[in-house]
Amino acid sequence: MELKPLIRAKGITFGYTDKPVLRNIDFTIAEGEIVTLLGPNGCGKSTLIKIMLGLLRPGKGTVFFNGTDIAHVTAKSLAREIAYVPQIHKSSFPYAVIDVVLMGRIPHKTFFFRYSKEDMDIACDALERLSIPHLAERPYTDISGGERQLTLIARALAQGARTFIMDEPASGLDYGNQLRLLEQIINLSREGYTFIKSTHSPEHALWIADRAIMIKGGVIVADGACDDVISNERLFHLYNARVSVMKLNGSLRVCVPESICGCMAFGATG
Repeated sequence: MELKPLIRAKGITFGYTDKPVLRNIDFTIAEGEIVTLLGPNGCGKSTLIKIMLGLLRPGKGTVFFNGTDIAHVTAKSLAREIAYVPQIHKSSFPYAVIDVVLMGRIPHKTFFFRYSKEDMDIACDALERLSIPHLAERPYTDISGGERQLTLIARALAQGARTFIMDEPASGLDYGNQLRLLEQIINLSREGYTFIKSTHSPEHALWIADRAIMIKGGVIVADGACDDVISNERLFHLYNARVSVMKLNGSLRVCVPESICGCMAFGATG
């Protein structure tokens, strides 16, 4: 079945003063896809995310959402469609987790508002879906990094958006919390949610993403199915690091530094 085009970037070019950051970026993301942005620091990933969110205007080019130029969409209307999940962070204020999730309802409110019972039900349902209702009354500042990321995803669910843009969501998380976060992304994608996320971990793309878009020097150097795009040669070109992409037991793919490949003896194949 052909997927419905959702986000289209056409000819995106952007620079700060005289420094070019993105040049002639073109791609289309379909509804329900998980798409990973890969690239070294400073390649333009975060800038591209800000442009897709409407926070920055490109010098040239256009971003379309459902066929509409997002420059013609109000920030409030766009927030009902696209949710942003930032890198792990700490709030300065000890809001209860339920209050952080309720903030996702703000795009549906007028300037003077009070949260309704429906808002509370939506927020509680979001916590239930992510298996963290026990955190509802905990201060956001006191929970773990992984729990904060799940709280931000719950806030995005309460927002009502079905497209999530995530800027290195697993950064700073321990291994277990990274896996729990990836599991929730997979679960939501099966319900038709769309994910665009940047990461420094090619393994995360291999494990859960449908596509990888590789960016270096402000241009797209590869775009396609992860198994086709993420290769030894492309990772070397992207990060200047010699890595072997290997299969473990014929299925799970991992990235292993070439210097230790010879030490591996547990069913790995090239």
